[in-house]
Amino acid sequence: MKHRWSVLIVIAAAAGVVVLSAQAVHRVKPQPIPVRFAEGMVHGFVDLHTATGTLLANGDLLQVAKEGGIESRMIFHFLDGSFFEETVLFTQQREFALRSYHLVQRGPAFADDLDASLQASGKYVVKTKSHGDGKVNQHDGTLNDMPPDVSNGLVITILKNLTRHDTQTVHLVAFTPQPQMIALKLTPVGERQVMIGQRTETAVEFDLKPELGAVKGFFAKLLGRLPPDSHVWIVIHEVPAFVRFEGPLYTGPVWRIDLGSPRWSRN
Repeated sequence: MKHRWSVLIVIAAAAGVVVLSAQAVHRVKPQPIPVRFAEGMVHGFVDLHTATGTLLANGDLLQVAKEGGIESRMIFHFLDGSFFEETVLFTQQREFALRSYHLVQRGPAFADDLDASLQASGKYVVKTKSHGDGKVNQHDGTLNDMPPDVSNGLVITILKNLTRHDTQTVHLVAFTPQPQMIALKLTPVGERQVMIGQRTETAVEFDLKPELGAVKGFFAKLLGRLPPDSHVWIVIHEVPAFVRFEGPLYTGPVWRIDLGSPRWSRN
């Protein structure tokens, strides 16, 4: 479970639900995503598994109104004591716009401890601590010309605002640990049947493909660091909802995020 390249496409506000239009609207040029379904208060429960189903962590999705926008947090408490927290503050006046982003990871599930923050202005601070020698490093500065569609922590929210026929490209800031801007192409690739209790529902599968460009892509393949595609499924019946994410939170094994199923105590 040692990973280094942060893809940063984990879920924010995944427990919300939306209605997907059957109308085909193809968006291929990076641009701010129009708000079709405004986000609100959410408290959801999520589990993190390996690709083979071994439980790694339990977590929460927390979403509240804050500072004129929406703050969404995803938190995972790992069975090995590791900790992960991702927080994004965004506005949704006609278009989704990131205001701030904060990522914390620590513990043996990760290659190094990481604390990274990013502002809409492009200002960033990244702190790392090596698990090998305990060395602490800090990188800070400003990314010039931040695209208006930077979507760290917002990918699922964006997917819920696309139709089953939309293709969209957004940007992410990956902390390697110094920040790198990458493009992420969101494409619906098919449908799959999923069981909700005894009922069968249809889920749209979206492919999430990092696009690093020719030069970055060449060196990524050469160094074995090219992040693989990830996949998200959204049930589309009446008021659709997120049901699964599969992909690396960081370069390495594919992990899976599912909605948690509360279990009642015997008392």
